[in-house]
Amino acid sequence: MIRVVLPYHLRNLAHVDNEVTIDVEGAVTQRSVLDALEARYPMLRGAIRDHVTQQRRPFLRFFACEEDLSHELPDAPLPDAVASGKEPFIVIGAIAGG
Repeated sequence: MIRVVLPYHLRNLAHVDNEVTIDVEGAVTQRSVLDALEARYPMLRGAIRDHVTQQRRPFLRFFACEEDLSHELPDAPLPDAVASGKEPFIVIGAIAGG
């Protein structure tokens, strides 16, 4: 089971608590985690990644094991601690403005 922590606005959209668990088949990558997340919570499709390009939305960041994974390749393996469920994959809503 992969643990995923969502920001407040996405938790509200998906009607879930702070952390969700999902099953991922095969390699545990950003793409496979987000695919499984969107399959289980279809209302999140397009909220985390663009519908067409599948690129991360500009004001969202991905973290795991205290590392910013936002600019990693989508098919790069996530850390073993995430794959084992020891650490969560974290989606953070970034803030901009001034």
